Amino acid sequence: MASTSSLALSQALLARAISHHGSDQRISLPSSFSRASASSRRRNAASMTKLRSIRPLVRAAAVETLETSTDSSIIDKSVNSIRFLAIDAVEKAKSGHPGLPMGCAPMAHILYDEVMRYNPKNPYWFNRDRFVLSAGHGCMLLYALLHLAGYDSVLEEDLKSFRQWGSKTPGHPENFETPGIEVTTGPLGQGVANAVGLALAEKHLAARFNKPDAEVVDHYTYVILGDGCQMEGISNEAASLAGHWGLGKLIAFYDDNHISIDGDTEIAFTENVDQRFEALGWHVIWVKNGNTGYDEIRAAIKEAKTVTDKPTLIKVTTTIGYGSPNKANSYSVHGAALGEKEVEATRNNLGWPYEPFQVPDEVKSHWSRHTPEGKALESDWNATFAAYEKKYPEEAAELKSIITGELPAGWEKALPTYTPESPGDATRNLSQQCLNAIAKVVPGFLGGSADLASSNMTLLKASGDFQKATPEERNLRFGVREHGMGAICNGIALHSPGLIPYCATFFVFTDYMRGAMRISALSEAGVIYVMTHDSIGLGEDGPTHQPIEHIASFRAMPNTLMFRPADGNETAGAYKIAVNKRKTPSILALSRQKLPQLPGTSMEGVAKGGYTISDDSSGNKPDVILIGTGSELEIAAQAAEVIRKEGKTVRVVSFVCWELFDEQTDEYKESVLPSGVSARVSIEAASTFGWGKIVGGKGKSIGINSFGASAPAPLLYKEFGITVEAVVDAAKSLF
Repeated sequence: MASTSSLALSQALLARAISHHGSDQRISLPSSFSRASASSRRRNAASMTKLRSIRPLVRAAAVETLETSTDSSIIDKSVNSIRFLAIDAVEKAKSGHPGLPMGCAPMAHILYDEVMRYNPKNPYWFNRDRFVLSAGHGCMLLYALLHLAGYDSVLEEDLKSFRQWGSKTPGHPENFETPGIEVTTGPLGQGVANAVGLALAEKHLAARFNKPDAEVVDHYTYVILGDGCQMEGISNEAASLAGHWGLGKLIAFYDDNHISIDGDTEIAFTENVDQRFEALGWHVIWVKNGNTGYDEIRAAIKEAKTVTDKPTLIKVTTTIGYGSPNKANSYSVHGAALGEKEVEATRNNLGWPYEPFQVPDEVKSHWSRHTPEGKALESDWNATFAAYEKKYPEEAAELKSIITGELPAGWEKALPTYTPESPGDATRNLSQQCLNAIAKVVPGFLGGSADLASSNMTLLKASGDFQKATPEERNLRFGVREHGMGAICNGIALHSPGLIPYCATFFVFTDYMRGAMRISALSEAGVIYVMTHDSIGLGEDGPTHQPIEHIASFRAMPNTLMFRPADGNETAGAYKIAVNKRKTPSILALSRQKLPQLPGTSMEGVAKGGYTISDDSSGNKPDVILIGTGSELEIAAQAAEVIRKEGKTVRVVSFVCWELFDEQTDEYKESVLPSGVSARVSIEAASTFGWGKIVGGKGKSIGINSFGASAPAPLLYKEFGITVEAVVDAAKSLF
């Protein structure tokens, strides 16, 4: 048993946390509180006086004992097993964040042991409940849960290898590393936005595929987020959309411990979170005692599930580092190991006589039921789906495609093709043709824009808007919320392999969503980013809207395909790759201005990343190689004609995607950029950063290494030297 004085301290801290947020309701403290020191009683009395003086902000969960036959001592041991697995792993690694797991263990235990439906032996079972730890720094909480629940991905040796090279338990949750982890979290706020995407996917698929006599899509998304997540703007963007969309199967637990790295949140975060979420359209419940109030937590979850027309935020007031006599309720327990002496003190305080990483046999036995129960859950669902498939074969085939990620055979034949005689058009318009063609044949294709659909040209004409009352539709209206949009799309992509989300804005506004785009790449979420207005070619809006360094920055991002297509065939080719690449995000930088359909471009060429579109040389020895992307490929082709008239041989190369070119064989690369030809000129209406590796030490790069300007596009191209004449002059200087 925990010592009386330490328990009294923890409950006093809890009372202080509650008074920090306000209530006029009394809280019941354990009898041990009466044995606290006189000073503790005085401090708490002051807190209670303050507590009673403030009007209630949100109704607390009505305490009711839900159906549970589990012995309370087993629950206590299970909760403490979670705490000490986290404490021991962080202590062994001498690195990590023990405070959150220690405080959140009760709510996490109830979720994983009593509420959630999952199969530990098949972490990818489609109809499982999803859990996201948005406060990813507390990942030992999640690893401990997966270990207890019987996931093969987190064995005892994995816990002992926490934060070590090659382990399955990295310093923040990584979905690509550890089966059982749904999304990659760590940058605060990303996880809760991912959870909105997961819940959106469930609502959408349920609306499309469930029948009155057959429910094949029915699962919840749970998320734990902390004060840091609440402070990040992305969480508000995502929460606003979740409320607007009425995502009733999204239940978020707010770990309300009022501690961040710099100390008490009073120094920077004093808003009323409850009222904000209510204003965003959420149902809000307050669990006052998150440390030991198991029945309060159960009651809150039960209530949340009765609210089907809006998401629920359950504010759970906890003590960070609960059980640590000297570090609980302080920033020092947030992001560092407790230290040997404090670990021992915590063991004594919580009455934990077990060795490091030891889970009591009765706790192991208690959790062992999840393996057969999970198998039965999946088996029952498989039977339900088999009956569904017999009765609704077309719908079942579509849903299977989404679940497995297996695209319909020959889907790419739906993509449009173009000839040089086809009308010229802006690649944003050509993109819209591709989007609509894909949506007709790929059932998991959906997406939208950050309030720019009519400019990004991203509307699916055969579909309506995904809204609260029409969740079966496939046009997503994100509003002006770029960062939230990107992270929500990550959640959609990671819900099921066959869900292929796209999102759109002006290319320059990737600055607002870069954090989510990086997580796309890291977590292998194949989101398609449709980025229009790709250069100074957008014209009069000026330098605030004209991307310069953006292409180079995304070429530098690992596991990202940066496309800049020049015409219709290249746009279609980019989409063919993007749809097929389910573990790599793709960015399409598209023009506002009209461009011609160029001779020599092809979908097949795009797959190579860089390829020749015209060449009058022989023996792989042109006098000069001109290289362009996007709208400047036309300029390179025109410059080639001028130079050829002067008796020189010229090869024109489209470098539509550097990353794909890097994947090609040395022989292919040599066939496009022969090492014996040093006379190379590149042209791109963007930063020249990085082009040196393509043109070589003797080549020339034409681009823009300053901000743009406000003027009509043709004048901007002339003033910034993005012209045929500039290419010709650069080429002549190399002869």
